[in-house]
Amino acid sequence: MHSLLTLISNPAAPTLTDDIVSAYVVRLEGVTAVSWLSENVAVDIFFDGNLDKARRDLSPDLNGESFDYGFQQTDQRVKKLLVADMDSTIIQCECIDELADFAGVKEKVSAITEAAMQGHLDFEQTLRERVALLAGMNAAILDRVYAERVKLMPGAKTLIKTMNANGANTVLVSGGFTFFTSRVAAVTGFQINRGNTLEIKNGKLTGHVLPPIVDSTTKLDSLNEFKNKAGLPDHEILAIGDGANDIPMIRAAGLGIAYHAKPAAAKAANIALNHADLTALLYLQGYSDQDFIRE
Repeated sequence: MHSLLTLISNPAAPTLTDDIVSAYVVRLEGVTAVSWLSENVAVDIFFDGNLDKARRDLSPDLNGESFDYGFQQTDQRVKKLLVADMDSTIIQCECIDELADFAGVKEKVSAITEAAMQGHLDFEQTLRERVALLAGMNAAILDRVYAERVKLMPGAKTLIKTMNANGANTVLVSGGFTFFTSRVAAVTGFQINRGNTLEIKNGKLTGHVLPPIVDSTTKLDSLNEFKNKAGLPDHEILAIGDGANDIPMIRAAGLGIAYHAKPAAAKAANIALNHADLTALLYLQGYSDQDFIRE
């Protein structure tokens, strides 16, 4: 059993059935086993046929389904390092856009954020431009944004706690701000967190970001740092993100995941998730519901 197709639907609205699974089983060469990881939510289909051919043949139809999928080698699925983006990946918002809302400039900032995430604008330049628009904001607004606007993606805690419990290193690296990464890491269990630091003087944001800037290069460097420190092969590394500044680390990981991502990031990834929650990353590694460490 060296090739694997995993089908994963949203646990909040499961869509997988035996009939759907059977329809893909008959199109795969040399199916040896079918194993449900979660009833109607996630299933493994093991087969002996050529992995690349199966991906080419089935992906056009799988892309139109109401569930996600991933092709992998069975002996390379368990990961020992996770490097994750934060905004719109581990949490449901872009923190800088929410801060901008309190400053009355959300529409302007959100448009810049979107363009940067699409890869149309330079990240560092646009970060500085957006933060400059927050100059004079009371620093207490950071607490309000965290309390009122920052919500975890479904499955975030289960993903991190389960990977931690199984000996993986979990690293949160964000082009967002350390005020939020530190709090999100604390509540989810990320062992390491990195982000940009907002300059605050006399209780107010100055409109500046303190160096060094955390960008796509920082994300890639962090992946390589922890990979080398642990002596890990590429296939034991998992990276997840949604925007253009996540592309280098997504490409460098043995398994690069684009999560509800912009087109450029989705194109760069091994697997694009558009329906499932973050527990999909556990199903892709072969964990079943019984293995999950929940809240």
